[in-house]
Amino acid sequence: MELTFTKLGFDPQLLDYSETLEVQRRLHAAVQQGSAPSTVLLLEHADVYTAGRRTEPADLPEDGTPVVEVDRGGKLTWHGRGQLVGYPILHLRDRSLVKDYVCVLEKTLIRILDTDFGITGTQVPGRSGVWITGDGPDRKIAAIGLRVHRSVTMHGFALNCSNDLTPFENIIACGITDAKTTSISAELGREVTPEQVADRVTEELRHALPPLLHDDDAPVLTGSPGLGADQDTCEMSRTTEGAPQ
Repeated sequence: MELTFTKLGFDPQLLDYSETLEVQRRLHAAVQQGSAPSTVLLLEHADVYTAGRRTEPADLPEDGTPVVEVDRGGKLTWHGRGQLVGYPILHLRDRSLVKDYVCVLEKTLIRILDTDFGITGTQVPGRSGVWITGDGPDRKIAAIGLRVHRSVTMHGFALNCSNDLTPFENIIACGITDAKTTSISAELGREVTPEQVADRVTEELRHALPPLLHDDDAPVLTGSPGLGADQDTCEMSRTTEGAPQ
C-alpha cells in the first residue's frame, strides 16, 4: 500500500476552507477509485467556523458570524491561523476500523505532545479528540471530526498550536459546555506554530496509519506504535463524531 503526505500551505499561505473541501472531495473520489494513493493533507486554514451534521441552532456563533456547513460528523468548531489541520484521505482495509482509526489519531497526537513538548494529553471516554485533564476544567487541545464513505475517510483532526483561543469563546465548541479549549503555545507559554509540528505529525502518522490501510498483503503490526500497539488502549468508549455515513 502507498501513503502520501502533502503540505498544502502554512501561514502566511492560509487555505480557504471551501476550496480545500473541494480538494478533499476530488481526492476522496480518486482514492476510492484506486487512481490515487491514500493521502494525508496538512495545512493551516484562514479563519472559519464549520458546522458538522449534528450542529444545532444553539451552537451557532452568538454574533452572527457566517458558518460553513460540512458533511463531517460532529457539531460546530473553528479553524484558523495557528491551528494544524490534517485531512487523511485513507482507504481503510475494513469499514469496521473507523473507531480504531479515531483512536490511532488520538494516540499519535498524545505521543507527540508528550515526547516533544512535555504536555500530558489523554483520551476521554465518550468524547473524541485529545484532552488535558486533572488540573482544573478539562481542556481540549485537538479535535477530530470525520466522514467515511465506501471505506474512504474525509476530514480529520485539528491540533491547536499557536492559535488565538478567542474564537472558541463565541461558540459552544463541538457542543461541549463543561470544558475549555487550549493550545500547545498556551500550555507552554511560548509560541509553537503548525509548521513546526507538521514534520513530526508526518513522521508519526507515516508509521501509525499503514496497518489500517487497504492492502491484501498488508500485515497487522503488533507491538508497534501503530494499530497493534494502540489497540489495547482503544477499548474505551470512543465517539467517531458521527463518522459512519
